[in-house]
Amino acid sequence: MKALSINPETEQIEAIDIEMKANTIYSFFNSILIDELTSLNQHTVYSDANALSQQKKAYFLGEQLIIGEALVVGLMGMEECDVNIPKDELHKLISHEINNFYSDVLVLLAQSDINLYRTFEIDNNGETLHLNAEWVLYTFNMADDRTKEYFITELQKSIDAKEETFAYLMKMAQLAINAAQ
Repeated sequence: MKALSINPETEQIEAIDIEMKANTIYSFFNSILIDELTSLNQHTVYSDANALSQQKKAYFLGEQLIIGEALVVGLMGMEECDVNIPKDELHKLISHEINNFYSDVLVLLAQSDINLYRTFEIDNNGETLHLNAEWVLYTFNMADDRTKEYFITELQKSIDAKEETFAYLMKMAQLAINAAQ
C-alpha cells in the first residue's frame, strides 16, 4: 500500500510502500500508543501518542495539531487504501510555524500523561459536546494575550500541584464554552 510519511524534523514528506498488517502502524512508530486522526479528507493520519511526552516537534496539518512523525494512508469507506493526496498538495497543508502559546503549553503538557485527542464531554445548555485537549489549545490560542497568559499560568500551577491535567483542560473547555454564550 502506498502511504506518505511526514517527518517534522526534516520537514520532508516521503512516499513509502507499506504492507498493512495488524502491527504495521505500531511498528512504524515503534510504539503501542497510536493516535488515529481523520482530519484529512479520505485519509487517516496516524501519529505516535507518546510524541508529546517525548517533546517531539509539533506542526499543523491544516488546522490539526500533530506532534512528531505522521503516517498518512488513504481511506475508502472503512477500508484503508493507497494514499491519494499528492505529496506537493500535502506539503501545502503543513505549517511548521508554532507560536509561543503552543510552544509553551506543549512543554508544560509534556510533563503530564495527557493525550491531545482523547475526547471528553462538556455540557452546553443541556447539549453534550465532545471535545478534546487539542480543541482547548486551539480555542485559547485565539484568545487575547491576557487570557493566554492566564491559561499558561493556571496550567503551570495545576502541574506543580500535581493535579489531574485532564481535569484542568476539561475545566478550561467549559470556561471557553460558557464565554462563547
